[in-house]
Amino acid sequence: MSSSSPSGSGGDDLSERRGIPAAKFIQDVETYLSQSGFDSNSALAFHQERLQQYKVVEMKLLAQQRDLQAKIPDIEKCLEVVATLEARKGTGESLLADFEVSEGIYSRACIEDTDSVCLWLGANVMLEYSCEEATALLKNNLENAKASLEVLVADLQFLRDQVTVTQVTIARIYNYDVHQRRVKQVTPTAIAAADA
Repeated sequence: MSSSSPSGSGGDDLSERRGIPAAKFIQDVETYLSQSGFDSNSALAFHQERLQQYKVVEMKLLAQQRDLQAKIPDIEKCLEVVATLEARKGTGESLLADFEVSEGIYSRACIEDTDSVCLWLGANVMLEYSCEEATALLKNNLENAKASLEVLVADLQFLRDQVTVTQVTIARIYNYDVHQRRVKQVTPTAIAAADA
C-alpha cells in the first residue's frame, strides 16, 4: 500500500498489522479536511483508493487461507499413512494402497515391510525419509500450517475491520460534502429572499 497518508486525520497514530496499515476513524470531517489540506473529492479519492488496496490484500489473504485449508488435511493424511506403515512394520502384513499417479490416474500398490517413505517437498522434489523422520517432519509442517492459518485468520479479521472503518469514513466524507453543497445552495436563496 504505497499511497501517501494524509496528515492530521485525527485519532491514534497510524499503525499496522503485518504490513496492513490501520484505517483511522474520522470524528470531525471538517477538521480532518482542513488539517489534511484535502477537499472533499480528494479525500474521497484517497479513501476509495485505500479501500481498493484493502480489497486486493483481502483477495490475496483469502487465497492463502484456501491453500492452507487444503494443505492441512493433506498433511494429516500423510501422517496417517506413515503411522499405518509403522504399525504394520514387522507384522509381515502387506498393505494394499491406491495412489494417484497423475490427475485422475491411479495405480494400486502392494507395500511390504518398509523402513522409509518418500515425501513430496514441492517444486517436483521428492526425498526419502525414515518413517520416524517423516513423522517428525510432517508433524512440524502440520504445526506450522496451523499456526500460519491462525495468523492469517487474525490478519483477515484486522483487514475486515479496516475495510469497515474506511467505508464509514467514505460515507462520512460524502455526507459532509452533500451537506456543504446544500448549505451553499440554500445560502444564496435565503439572501435573495431576505432582500425581497
